[in-house]
Amino acid sequence: MIPRIKSIEPIKGYFLHVIFDDGKRCIYDVNSDIDTIKGYDDLKKVQGLFEQVQLDESRTCVFWNDYIDIPSDTIYEYGEEIQN
Repeated sequence: MIPRIKSIEPIKGYFLHVIFDDGKRCIYDVNSDIDTIKGYDDLKKVQGLFEQVQLDESRTCVFWNDYIDIPSDTIYEYGEEIQN
């Protein structure tokens, strides 16, 4: 089953604070995506773009524009879990 995102918040330094429907909370480091995926460097180059992160209608993907997105299962698997 694909994890659904309840909320997402951009954090300074190109990190995302994500809460999933199942209660899991994590911090996802977007820097590695920016450094390795073509076009993602716009998140650093375009002033204010990173802060405009959005959640798609299915709540299974975060995105910034038509070519920069991260699926929820990637965030769920690779994000650093926050213990309550």
